[in-house]
Amino acid sequence: MTEHVVVVGGGMVAHRFVEALRARDTAGAFAVTVLAEEERAPYDRVGLSAFFSGTPPEDLALGDPSLWEHPLVTLRLGAGVGALDRAARTVTLASGETLGYDHLVLATGSYAWVPPLPGADLPGVFVYRTVEDVVALRDWVHARSAVLGRPVRGAVVGGGLLGLEAAGALTSLEVETTVVEFAPRLMALQVDEGGGEALRRIIETVGVSVRTGAASESLEAAEDGTVGGLRLTGDDTAVPVDVVVVATGVRPRDELAAPAGLAVGPRGGVLVDEGCQTADERVFAVGEVACIEGRCLGLVAPGYTMAEIAVDRLLGGEATFPGADLSTKLKLLGVDVASFGDAFAQAPGALEIVHSDPVAGTYKKLVLSDDARVLLGGILVGDASAYASLRPMVGAELGADPGVWLYPEGAGARPQTELPDAAQVCSCNGVTAGTVRASVMEGCHDLPAVKTCTRAGTSCGSCVPLVKKLMSVELARAGLAVSSAMCEHFAMARAELFNAVMVSGLRRWSEIVQRFGSGRGCDICKPAVASILASLYDEHVLGEDRAALQDTNDRVMANLQKDGTYSVVPRVPGGEILPEQLVLIGEVARDFGLYTKITGGQRIDLFGARLEQLPAIWQRLVDGGMESGHAYGKALRTVKSCVGSSWCRFGVQDSVGMAVMLELRYRGLRSPHKIKLGVSGCARECAEARGKDVGLIATENGWNVYVGGNGGFTPRHAQLFVEDVDTDTAVRVVDRYLMYYVRTADRLQRTAPWQEDHEGGLDRIREIVVDDVLGIGADLDEQMARHVEAYEDEWAAVLRDPVRLRQFSSFLNAPDTADPTLAYVAERGQRRPATEAERAAGLATPGPVLIASTTLEVRP
Repeated sequence: MTEHVVVVGGGMVAHRFVEALRARDTAGAFAVTVLAEEERAPYDRVGLSAFFSGTPPEDLALGDPSLWEHPLVTLRLGAGVGALDRAARTVTLASGETLGYDHLVLATGSYAWVPPLPGADLPGVFVYRTVEDVVALRDWVHARSAVLGRPVRGAVVGGGLLGLEAAGALTSLEVETTVVEFAPRLMALQVDEGGGEALRRIIETVGVSVRTGAASESLEAAEDGTVGGLRLTGDDTAVPVDVVVVATGVRPRDELAAPAGLAVGPRGGVLVDEGCQTADERVFAVGEVACIEGRCLGLVAPGYTMAEIAVDRLLGGEATFPGADLSTKLKLLGVDVASFGDAFAQAPGALEIVHSDPVAGTYKKLVLSDDARVLLGGILVGDASAYASLRPMVGAELGADPGVWLYPEGAGARPQTELPDAAQVCSCNGVTAGTVRASVMEGCHDLPAVKTCTRAGTSCGSCVPLVKKLMSVELARAGLAVSSAMCEHFAMARAELFNAVMVSGLRRWSEIVQRFGSGRGCDICKPAVASILASLYDEHVLGEDRAALQDTNDRVMANLQKDGTYSVVPRVPGGEILPEQLVLIGEVARDFGLYTKITGGQRIDLFGARLEQLPAIWQRLVDGGMESGHAYGKALRTVKSCVGSSWCRFGVQDSVGMAVMLELRYRGLRSPHKIKLGVSGCARECAEARGKDVGLIATENGWNVYVGGNGGFTPRHAQLFVEDVDTDTAVRVVDRYLMYYVRTADRLQRTAPWQEDHEGGLDRIREIVVDDVLGIGADLDEQMARHVEAYEDEWAAVLRDPVRLRQFSSFLNAPDTADPTLAYVAERGQRRPATEAERAAGLATPGPVLIASTTLEVRP
């Protein structure tokens, strides 16, 4: 007989329970019903902050949607549970419906705790827990911005993980943010005093104010009845606010337990044993609601472990909770923070090795055994690149000099320590190094296969580099080839294909795939081939058969935004711009109803353009002497500069002139990934050149050239390549470095990982580029010279070509969308474009921006 399992709760741990049950219950002994209180299927709550970077809520959905279509799985949304009757084995839904069970799993998670703060019920006060919470927060900020006509001011009460996540969300909404934390430092549960101070310094540099050791006393109302002030204990004046996020922690959702006679822990949570069972053998509790080993655990990894244990017990197993790995690695407000093992050195005799670099914005600490040999734990702030390698080594010896692990990435050779099979490489899913190695021997010979077989790297993804390395080593050990195939259509890597196309002289996709590949291609190899052709021949990206190869952005030479509109980014070489060009940008933004934003790369973005508006916008910009900034392409983006010796009293070289020259030299250079450069006029580094793919820093004797600095998921500081060289030498070195990168990097590989993966590392690249040990320097010089000579602004070329212009229309029967039935809605203060008649009459643009219409025929 099939037994019925009811899961109360529809979060990440509930999803894992159902996934594990269906994977292991091959006999179909259990049918499962999930009662989700929210009106959406289980989603990645840990990734909520991605919503503010443009990720739609539906993209946060967990796993394969077909799980909910399984005949033995029922998912009920909006089905909150009000009570449970253990004697009758039933749960009563909030609707009054009663549902019977054979086994019950409580996976109700936790709720955001709001302290008894007067004024916490005012409009404009939010928590940060669900999709609905973050959507409401965004809508409130947008609405207040429109009403107030000034930047919105916000505060976050709480400086822990959730608090800093919320602060990141507010800053992404352009809110002037203050974080208030009662403890003496930020993230007090994860980092020590030194780490907290480093974190504070870094966060304040991005414009977030931090108040630690401060108690929130009350929230005060503004004149319109919304939240207007946050009063702190001991302060005479309140902090002015227009929005407040309370992130003071969570509490377990254990309200069903006590009325049903189930014991709860002293600080809440349903008491369970090592098998995740309550005193009632038919009732389990997993995740944040479970009090296991005397405490509730607020991380997803132990929750996943509990779900797997509950499934094992249902199927007759004897799995027990192995203890919680409380290691965390996060990116908060753009800052990497990681802690693992005995981070606070509580073990008897524990030693601490600390490396703090306030200039670089990093703090690193290793905790070692009393003989300084065995790793016990650590804290990493600002640079957590060593986390993936260090965390699995907890309990193992690090090697000769543990301090080497604290050096900046690439500054010293770390010992090549073999991970023991028992070392856990994926804490989210409890996958060990031995499991990964075994999967390779069982036939998983590429990364997707290993991830599918082991689940390693399928949650947060931070362990993927280590999993890939383990896989590659095991393949080599077994005498198996490590595939470098770009995709199923090309058996060679991008660098190999680049050389093949260069030597063969082929210029068309059809010829290349026939000669070196097979099939019709895919969204991996087509853009890669398009990039190779653009790099080699400097021909228009939309020429001949290349338009169909491009990614969405390159195909229309603009960046697609989440609402279906596009951004326009004219080039501003080195940040130097004429007054007439500033006026032109302002006029274009006004006339086309575009939202404008100054970027970190010293350019001005214009957002909200419709497809059919792009040619008209660019016609005016091109006529005004401006050109494409290639923000849509895998190419040079910007060369950022300080004012250098032209204006600054500290400047020793002309950084602006150098930046302008370099940007005009490398503009349009197609490459495996985007490229950014920076030029600083002195060692004070105001252009942040060491955070760029190539950075030049002026010295009294010339230029120091740094290479391989990247942002993204694994930030890297650029490393010194050559020093005290004159301008001509610096340019020649950069020319060759970039061209060698274009030739040899993998697709979508930025300069930092390319340098790390290159055989011999940066030293070998220096030998090839600077010392010319391979004798290819002249060839690289010639290739760059061809690029510089052949450069043509892509948008200017399109505007001269009637055939290419025809692709820039959204609707077949209304090319200019001049339809009186179109509906307009406001978005961040944007307004619709003025008509020709309105502009001629000198009228301001009267309405909001176009979003959608149901009257038009959409182009296929």
